[in-house]
Amino acid sequence: MMFLQYFIWGTWSVTLATYLGRTLAFTPVQIGLAYTTGATAAIVSPFFVGMVADRFFATERVLALLHLAGALLLWSAAVLPHFVPLYLALLGYALVFMPTLPLTNALCFAHLPDPATDFPRVRVLGTLGWIVAGLLVGQLALEATPVPLRIAALASAGMAGFCLLLPHTPPLGGRRATGATRPTPPRGWPRVRGLLGLDALGLLRDRELAIFVAACFLICIPLQFYGVFTNLYFNEIGMRAAAAKMTLGQATEGACTLLLPFLYPRLGVKRLMLLGTSAWVLRYILLAFGGPGAGEALLLGAVLLHGACYVFILLTGQIYIEQKAEPRVRASAQGLFSLVTSGLGCLIGGLAAGRVVQAMTSAPAGVLVHDWRGIWLVPAAAALAVLLLFATTFRPGRPSAAGPLPAPAD
Repeated sequence: MMFLQYFIWGTWSVTLATYLGRTLAFTPVQIGLAYTTGATAAIVSPFFVGMVADRFFATERVLALLHLAGALLLWSAAVLPHFVPLYLALLGYALVFMPTLPLTNALCFAHLPDPATDFPRVRVLGTLGWIVAGLLVGQLALEATPVPLRIAALASAGMAGFCLLLPHTPPLGGRRATGATRPTPPRGWPRVRGLLGLDALGLLRDRELAIFVAACFLICIPLQFYGVFTNLYFNEIGMRAAAAKMTLGQATEGACTLLLPFLYPRLGVKRLMLLGTSAWVLRYILLAFGGPGAGEALLLGAVLLHGACYVFILLTGQIYIEQKAEPRVRASAQGLFSLVTSGLGCLIGGLAAGRVVQAMTSAPAGVLVHDWRGIWLVPAAAALAVLLLFATTFRPGRPSAAGPLPAPAD
């Protein structure tokens, strides 16, 4: 399940900008908008997961339906040449795909005998699926074609059928496989308040936590420059098998994830956040001054920094939120953190990235030319500003040992 889940996502999402820019000739602003669909869905999907999947239908059936709808929408996106219908297809796909991420996690937690020990062993197959997808698309030189969308659509259809073979997982109001009845969830405003993360808003009265959440939100804005435009940049300068080489980042992500339980109690949240934010600054500097030939080593160095960039900020953030929140609002606190970072931060970041690239694109003699050095220095400066702001304003308490490591999301 995990292998297919992330194989689908990794097949098309990394290379979409190359297809949109080089083949369909979409503008950078349009490309940035296309990549905001996931962030928009990240804001909306908690409502679906909490109010539909948790209460009315078995998880494996919801997953099957969502992946079947996703297959149809991805196939549609592969044949639509104009921006508005393609954008709507991608938005529709994001709205049905994003809820499957927490649902697959929830299904695992419901059935694994020892989730704290067993879940990482299962979840690592997701990272492997993402790597295999990148290697496949990169080695076959499919990055500027709609074929990755079609491969993902076929994989999504296969996943829909496979989900019906997964262990039965009743909704929250139903019965577990053991016959024990789950508690009835709250109704009305308390339920909606929990879904919105409003139960956790009181935590932001803590100055330390408020500064931390604000810093994570701000760093997610320059983060989107890499996610949206790196593959297009690599292909434009002639890097061979760019998508395959970009999977090196998932390898370092896995390594940093394994190291995090040892580093967190020893370095503390502030040092890890500073390391992660510094990695973003360095990554963009390497992208700015790297290039074809000998400069490709700098570009690969930027890719290898992915583990530190992602794990030391977002996964560290999940652990820190888990420690700061009281048990009764921990779920709401994690939902609020996800909405602020993966939702609002990435939404603003995608829009900003498109505007910046558009402003630094010219067309002498009718040929589009991007000022890639100038483009990458913009998020480098933004990440440096967040680094300095966080370093001078965040004053954490004494670090404590980390709990169970949350699942990474590629």
